[in-house]
Order: sequence, then C-alpha cells, then structure tokens
Amino acid sequence: MSNKTALITGATSGIGRATAHEFAKHGINLILCGRRQERLDTIEKALEKQTKVHTLNFDVRDKTAVFDAIQSLPKDFKQIDILINNAGNAHGLDPIQEGDLDDWDAMMDINVKGLLYVSKAVIPQMTKRQTGQIINIGSSAGKEVYPNGNVYCASKHAVVAVTEGMRIDLNPYGIKVTAINPGLVETEFSKVRFKGDAKADTVYKGYKALQPEDIAEVIYFAVSRPAHVNIADVLMFCTAQASSTIVNKN
Repeated sequence: MSNKTALITGATSGIGRATAHEFAKHGINLILCGRRQERLDTIEKALEKQTKVHTLNFDVRDKTAVFDAIQSLPKDFKQIDILINNAGNAHGLDPIQEGDLDDWDAMMDINVKGLLYVSKAVIPQMTKRQTGQIINIGSSAGKEVYPNGNVYCASKHAVVAVTEGMRIDLNPYGIKVTAINPGLVETEFSKVRFKGDAKADTVYKGYKALQPEDIAEVIYFAVSRPAHVNIADVLMFCTAQASSTIVNKN
C-alpha cells in the first residue's frame, strides 16, 4: 500500500482524521481535505514523519473550489488511487413540518452534492488508468428512516443509491466502489446536529458508541483487499445498538 495515494474529505475530525492516521501507519500517501486549515496543518505535522502529506483547504459545497483544488495538486499527488468521500453533516432533529430550510440545504449540499463534485473531479483519472477505489461514508440512516430524521435520512439514502450507481457504471473500468455505513459514532456529529445544545452531551452516555478508529480500521481493511475482492457494503453498529431507534443504555 505504500505506493498508493488517498484523498480524504472531511479529514479534520472524526472518521476522516482517524482514517488519515490509520492510512499513515501503512505508508499510504495522503491528500487531506477540509475547511479548517489550522486543523489540516496540525494533522499534517503529526503524520508527515510517517508518509507524504498534502493538504487542500476547500468546502465540498463549492463546485468551483473543488475542481480548482484537485487541479492544483502537485505532481507527486496527481495520481489518486483511493478516494474517501467522508465529508458530511447532520443539522437539526425536527419533524418535517418544522424543518429548517437552511439545515435541509446544508445536508443535501454537503452529503450528496459535495460527494458528487469530488467524485466527478477524481473519477476520470481512475477510468483512464482502469483502476482505483472509492469509499463513500454513508450511515445506518441510509438503511432505515427514523422519527425526525427525514431529510438527513434522505441524504444518506442518496449516498447508498449513488454508491450503487457508481459501482455499476464503473464496473467496466475495474474500479472498486464501497459504502461504509456506521451507526452511532462518538464524534463532533451530535454537537453539530444539536447546534451546541446541552442535549449533545447526552447522546453517547450510558453505552459505548463506535469510535472513529473503529471505522478507520474497517476502511483500511476494505482498501487493502486483493485486487479481485471488493467489499461492496458495510453496516456497522456498536454492540449496544440494534437499529437506529434501539440502543441499550445503562
């Protein structure tokens, strides 16, 4: 894997950051993307002794910025072998009739359109070489809808559909396409969703949620399989979770 280069979106926290650390352990060269340059700089400094690191500071919602950033990559990072579409967000937990339009726009723009923009910028080089792997980070919310999940669940159902469509369309080119769909993962997710409300601090209490490193290990497992093996779809829960609405809390 040491001759591979991976581009990771949403690399400044949570699953993206954990995946960067996991990949660095195996010598995979890294293109780390995010909106917070200071965090990108910190991660680069932490990992540059293990592997080559290049950072790109842009918002996946900005179509022009996406294409400009990827076009700007230096020669040593031009060839992207692995794309991890990890950038995503959840805003609000309101019933559909009370939903905030700005929240809806943010979730669809980042979770769906952002994933598409980055993929569109990277896929042509993979089809040209007839090799590569794309991993889209979805959610258990893409497998089932839960109360007040409405638009967030819709965005993650879209990720599953886009992933399946990619796998079909890119099959003639030998490109692997994978969806990894975690349940409850202890990250900044709840703080964003509840907009800093005190409720965010209670989301992961009373049980052991998945950790970002758990997801990163599965991502690495998927990308390190032999050429003839594609892990197409993974649904991950912590032991305490049975579904989107059933969690065994102490």
